[in-house]
Amino acid sequence: MEPTYLQKIAEKLQFSLKQVGNIHDLHAEGATIPFMARYRKEATGNMDEVQINDVVEQIKYFTELDKRKETVLKTIEGLGKLTPELKERIDNCYDATVLEDIYLPYKPKRKTRATTAIEKGLEPLAKFLFDQGSGDLNEEAAKFLNEQVKDAKEALQGARDIIAEWVAENEQARNKVRQLFTESSALSSKVLASKKDEEDAQKYRDYFEFNEPLAACPSHRILAIRRGEKEGYLIMDINIEKQTAVDDLERIFIKASTPAAGEVKKAVEDSFDRLLKSSIENEFRLISKNKADEEAIRVFAENLRQLLLASPLGSKKILALDPGFRTGCKLICLDAQGNFLHNSTIYPHPPQQEVQASIAELRRLVDKYDIEAIAVGNGTAGRETEQLVRGIDFGKRVSIFMVNESGASIYSASETAREEFPDQDVTVRGAVSIGRRLLDPLSELVKIDPKSIGVGQYQHDVNQNKLKEELDRVVESCVNHVGVDLNTASKHLLTYVSGLSATLARNIVEYRARNGAFADREELRKVSLMGPKTFEQCAGFLRIRGASNPLDNSAVHPETYPVVEAMATDLGCTVTDLIQQPELRKKVVKKKYVSEKAGEFTIDDIMKELEKPGRDPRSVIEEFRFEETIKTMEDLKQGMTVPGIVTNITNFGVFVDIGVKQDGLVHISQLSNTYVSDPNEVVKLQQKVMVTVMEVDIARKRISLSMKGNKASGGKTQGGDGRRAGKGPVEKGGNKPDKPLDPFQAKLMELKKKFK
Repeated sequence: MEPTYLQKIAEKLQFSLKQVGNIHDLHAEGATIPFMARYRKEATGNMDEVQINDVVEQIKYFTELDKRKETVLKTIEGLGKLTPELKERIDNCYDATVLEDIYLPYKPKRKTRATTAIEKGLEPLAKFLFDQGSGDLNEEAAKFLNEQVKDAKEALQGARDIIAEWVAENEQARNKVRQLFTESSALSSKVLASKKDEEDAQKYRDYFEFNEPLAACPSHRILAIRRGEKEGYLIMDINIEKQTAVDDLERIFIKASTPAAGEVKKAVEDSFDRLLKSSIENEFRLISKNKADEEAIRVFAENLRQLLLASPLGSKKILALDPGFRTGCKLICLDAQGNFLHNSTIYPHPPQQEVQASIAELRRLVDKYDIEAIAVGNGTAGRETEQLVRGIDFGKRVSIFMVNESGASIYSASETAREEFPDQDVTVRGAVSIGRRLLDPLSELVKIDPKSIGVGQYQHDVNQNKLKEELDRVVESCVNHVGVDLNTASKHLLTYVSGLSATLARNIVEYRARNGAFADREELRKVSLMGPKTFEQCAGFLRIRGASNPLDNSAVHPETYPVVEAMATDLGCTVTDLIQQPELRKKVVKKKYVSEKAGEFTIDDIMKELEKPGRDPRSVIEEFRFEETIKTMEDLKQGMTVPGIVTNITNFGVFVDIGVKQDGLVHISQLSNTYVSDPNEVVKLQQKVMVTVMEVDIARKRISLSMKGNKASGGKTQGGDGRRAGKGPVEKGGNKPDKPLDPFQAKLMELKKKFK
């Protein structure tokens, strides 16, 4: 029996019930999102990974909601207050906020002013007042005097406390206040007077006296203010107009003009001041935080995706340099598969300045190991080392690349690095990481916690569990998008392959060590713990170069090999002929091979894969050079136009490495001559751009850049570091013409429509 919420998901996301139902079933069977997107297109209706993930997230939401309903029903039933009508309402509830409002009057409470008044026997008096009938209040209150209630004034106060709680728990009242927060709330912040002059507080000075409609406040601003609040420099509030709220509440609860109604009126205002306002404000603080988190996580995830899918150099022999001044430049040599061959240290920079000896050593190693490319880390002494290497005549062409080394030190000290290179120190491991990042960024970066790569926006301020979950999903998506060489992949890379656990990844590597390279995909079934379902999930994403069956080095799934073989048989040729000869593929009548197991989407994918089996979807890498005359911030002058590489993309702008050891910021308002709502519309991570220097603040280490009038190139370049964004000064603003709603604004608009 299908869950009742599937129809709700279909309506909300505007997919068919069949699509949502199929994804629900596949997800329940353990199918991964990459597998569903690539190999179950008929079931999903050709939905992409983002759409499938949206459905899966909704399934998780409603699954948790169902669990919460069980708890609510059990609690209310235990109180003996579960009526058939109430049960039906809870069963048919599909909104967590509504469910909590229904549950609120029955929810176990800590001791409150209302519960204390009820214990004193004042609930009947509260009901009398709430009915707003006529009668002398003092006479009525006198009926409830006892050892705990000394006079009528105390009795009336207790009754008002009870009424205030009733108002705060009333669904209509809560929805009315929510509506006001949705339509007119403002986010404000101010500096703590005692912290105003502290140096560390100055990065928040834009928010010392700040007020803005909550719906217009972008995610990065909300996170900045919250960070300032957390660090003890700012006080943050979300407010609405009190009198408007109280007037609206009185229209709900005041039904007469009697003295009793006057007491209710007092209770309503007290309820708003003491209970309702803070309760709904907390909801909106949480809503705004969650939406800001979602946007920051989205930005980080998109940056990470672009970084992981950066252009690989491919199978080339590499010399990698981890630059340094006093401690020298650690260098290592790798073969075309990334295997470690040699390490040594040169000292071309001050204080030793052994320039000629360093050049001689570099020439010797390039010749001895037939080096084809040199990778230079972009950290300390990076530009100086690059300049040295570029000035050497190696007697042949050797490509030179600046490589993003952010996170390399994290890797070098990790258990993974110790396991790979137990006999080498951290400096050697770091240099190896730099070299391997040039060979294949994806294979190397999966060994590092994505948060250490430094391409996020306020990543330390967001929900860490949600961040990890999303970043893991992005890594999994990228790994499966590219595909993995079964016979060379590390266990860390294999862990992200669809369906493979860490244990299975280790078993594959151990099987390979004992038995040699896998001859074909079918041999995977011999790996310990590799069951039929897991094989189904992973096989299509694993490649075997040089296999006897050429389909084993393609994205064609083994379950559809018979389809390709039937095509070849019908044309009187081999599968290899079908791959190598385009004229044969043109003769294939695709409709002939459509079946229940292989629909039109699958047949189309097979034909596309036969054109270029095993093709790497990533673009080809290109060399890049910074402006050679500019090495430090002091070399920059206003009005200069220089080349750079995009290292980080945030909602408020783009960070660009121009080779001076400090990234510059292109504010969103300076990205284009036309209005920009999302920087990703203009540039991509690691893209080459031309930027104009607008301002240089050496004291605060800030560089303001502009891309207006400058053209960006195709985004194929390796390089950049992105370490500073998300950790430096908080940014205020963004250009403000009429712009599309961000996710938080969209949520508020959704609530507004609901209340209307």
